[in-house]
Amino acid sequence: TQAGKLCEQLGETTQLFPVLWTLSRIRNWRGQLPAARQLAEQLLSLARREQDSLRLLEAHHTLWAILLDIGELASTKDNAEQGFMLYDRVRHGQLGSVYGGHDAGVCSRIHAAKAVWLLGYPDQALQIIEGALIMATELSHPYSLWLALMAAIWIHHQRGDRQAAQDRVENLRVLATEQTHRRWIRTATFLQGWRMVERGQSERGIAQMRQGESELLIEARQQTYYATLMAQACLKGGQTEQAHSVLTKELERVRDNGVRYYEAELHRIKGELLLRRSTSSRKEAETCFHTAIDLSHDQVAKSLELRAIMSLSDLWQKQGKKEEARRMLQDIYGWFTEGFDTADLKQAKQLLNVFSGRTRLPAPE
Repeated sequence: TQAGKLCEQLGETTQLFPVLWTLSRIRNWRGQLPAARQLAEQLLSLARREQDSLRLLEAHHTLWAILLDIGELASTKDNAEQGFMLYDRVRHGQLGSVYGGHDAGVCSRIHAAKAVWLLGYPDQALQIIEGALIMATELSHPYSLWLALMAAIWIHHQRGDRQAAQDRVENLRVLATEQTHRRWIRTATFLQGWRMVERGQSERGIAQMRQGESELLIEARQQTYYATLMAQACLKGGQTEQAHSVLTKELERVRDNGVRYYEAELHRIKGELLLRRSTSSRKEAETCFHTAIDLSHDQVAKSLELRAIMSLSDLWQKQGKKEEARRMLQDIYGWFTEGFDTADLKQAKQLLNVFSGRTRLPAPE
């Protein structure tokens, strides 16, 4: 802040850009997202006035991270695509040593992939994240590769590609071990535990997740995702009270820090948990599903809206509101134009067949 005041006094516009960039990042990491965004928009205005491609790239870089956090997905995609067009590996490949410690070209693809999946385009998201992995590997930059692998695990998980997620978790473990990076090793430990739970080893997997959990409290945007993994792992393991505690704490934290891009999924999982705990909680669970639908609808997060609608339509079907459930699910399913081999869209199709009387639901896992 003092450096910014000095720039104003001296008219040092050249020095003002890195000062604003650093302030925006500090505000972001402190969970002060409106202030971080305002500073990032100042950065963009400054870079446009200077017509400096390097600074334009870094201004968009700052904005796309903040916009994803707050759930402005279309704007995240737009800013990341601006990054695609501005990035030149020869001119900008060393920017990571000055701005953020990672490659802006890789980061633009990571954020675009996440935004595109949330917006309802799972096949495009997969294509973009594979491009990020190729770029990070060619750069031989460990931190950029780490970020790309983390995002690839996220995309594969969302698509329901279990083996691909498992392979990337193993790649992550190898990289963390090679770099002897304590936090990375603990994160890989957590994700390996999650994969164990997915394979049916609930007790061992949850214990391993808890070994790595303390290292995951550092980054707000990732913590929400990790909280959903932990809550779902506890549900699979029959630890419903622990799952409820994880979700309650994370929902409180999200309200405080404003990292809302995955908030709808927290509410949806809470609704599923309530149904698991007691049949008397159906009304409260339905409220959770409606909240998840409203949040995802406001963000145009079609993939999360589909999940929330599936949860609500399944509940309605069991309550005898079969036609309302079918119509609601058919509307959202009909919106999609790709990703029909992904887990969510397969499940939606199966539910529609059930509502139409063409098949029965499989036994729960």
